[in-house]
Order: sequence, then structure tokens, then C-alpha cells
Amino acid sequence: MTLIKMLTNQDEFVGFYLLKELELKQTNGSPPKDYFDIVLCDASGQMSAKYWDVSPTDKETFFPMGLVKVRGLVHTYREKLQIKINRIRKATPEDGVSLTDFIRSAPIRPVDLIFTIKQVMDSIEDQDIRKIVAFCVTKVEEKLMHYPAAKTHHHAYYAGLAYHIVRMLEIGEFICKQRPFLNADLIKAGIILHDIAKPEEMIAQLGIVSDYSVKGKLLGHISLASNWITEAALSYGMDLDSDRVIGLQHLVLSHHNLGEWGSPVQPQTAEAVALHHIDSLDAKLQMVEDALDTTPETEPWTPLIRGLENKPIYRTKL
Repeated sequence: MTLIKMLTNQDEFVGFYLLKELELKQTNGSPPKDYFDIVLCDASGQMSAKYWDVSPTDKETFFPMGLVKVRGLVHTYREKLQIKINRIRKATPEDGVSLTDFIRSAPIRPVDLIFTIKQVMDSIEDQDIRKIVAFCVTKVEEKLMHYPAAKTHHHAYYAGLAYHIVRMLEIGEFICKQRPFLNADLIKAGIILHDIAKPEEMIAQLGIVSDYSVKGKLLGHISLASNWITEAALSYGMDLDSDRVIGLQHLVLSHHNLGEWGSPVQPQTAEAVALHHIDSLDAKLQMVEDALDTTPETEPWTPLIRGLENKPIYRTKL
């Protein structure tokens, strides 16, 4: 079977893949014809695909998160590789393939990631801050074991959110040693809390996001997390006007930095400035790492990366 990352322009191939996304659309012709706009994936990566002339039977047969056998041709469309599917069928038990074989996951076991997050949480010296963080983590602890950090942007795989948090905690530890004027408790708390409501924002199975929840669409993870901080403070009888509570809310509310990126306010504390850049650094480097990992080593350039101003990354030969 040919891995997604090994497919190159004009390759004809046959293999088993996961229908990560599938949407029924219509052509612009007259009369319009139905077709499937698809994202195929395996553990090595993903690629967009088109299946033309969809039949009524096809509409009742193929759905997202299903395993399929595909015969297709790779071609270049708008500077990106795309698959034209010539034949497709559902995988059967006789094929001997399992859904988990096609899932990308964090390179560290989820149980170890959660252990690290809790270990850092327990190291927070300020008792009130530690209580608020623990309150919020408890709300999503089970989902943290497998939820991605995003639908497509970065860490978009099994246990990606926990992996993102742990990698940020490592960066944060270094930053606090280098810049001791920063409050380490707030940095630790901000890193753990900044995306803690993502599992309530997204609907995901095996690390793949199928949609956003009603709360996710109407409120978003930033507002949800800020509300959880208020809820935690109230449950412990803390002063909502204290620097601790407001400081934690500000970290969450400002971590995207700009309004067009989803932040209602910009970072205006030292720890908030640090959190935004720690988050951005880890997210952007992960985009680069993922692009390099899912691009054949024979290719000098990765595909365009949306989170990096639609620029590709060159594989330096050293």
C-alpha cells in the first residue's frame, strides 16, 4: 500500500485510506453534477481528493471516518497535490485493515502527557492559582487523552492538545529561567489553561475533528475557558476582582494577540506577552515539523502552509 506522504505528481496508485472529510458538492455545469470533495488520510499524512459523477448509491455508501480502498491518480492543482479518484469501495473485514492503523497521533503516549501536565500543575506554588487550574483540567481530563489541538492548523491529531501543552510547558520553563521577572506560576497556569476548553469547542473522534459544537460555534474556547476560571473562583469563594483571577482570565483572553485572530483583548501583562509568543512558537514550529514529516524526502519543498502566510518550507540539505 502506498503511503500518502509518498505520493507524487502523476502517480497511479491503489491503497486503503481513511475518509477524514467528505462533502457532497455540485459542479458549475449545466446541468450540475454531484461529486465528493474528500480528504484522504493515513498515519503518514493527508491529501485532498475528488470523486466525480457520484451516484445515488455512493451517497448512501460513503461517510466521514470510513475506511475505503481507492484507485486514483495524483495531479497538481493550484500548486498543490490532489487525487482524482477513479474507483472507490468500502473496506471489508476480509481486507484486514483497522481504523487505528490510519490515525496520526502524538509521538508521546497520552498517559505520559497527562502525567506531565498534572506534575506541572501540582508544582504551582500559589494555592488559589493551582486550585483554579485543577478545576478546569478536571472538566476535560478524559478528553485530553485523545483530543487534537485544532481541526487542521496545528497538532491536529490524536492527543495533539496534550502534546501542545507539554511542549509549551517545556518552552515556558526555559523562558522563566532566562527571564526571572516573569511569574512562573502564571506562566504554567496560562499554558495549561489557554486551550483547555478546546475539547468543548470541537467534536472529535480518534483525534479527527468532524465539526464544532454549538458552544464552540457560539462562544469559542477562549470565552469558555475564561468562564471556567470565574466558575472555579466562585466555587472556592475567591475574590473575582483579585489579581490572580483577573490575571488568569487575561492570559486566556489575550493569548491569540489580535481581534482578527480571536482575542477580545491584547496581551497587557508580562506573562500574557510571554504566553502568546510561547503558543505561537510551538504552533508554528509544529506546522513546519508536520509539513516536513508528511512530505516525501525526495521533495525539496513542502506544500503551502496556511498558518505560515501560505509559504512552503524548503528542506535544507546539510
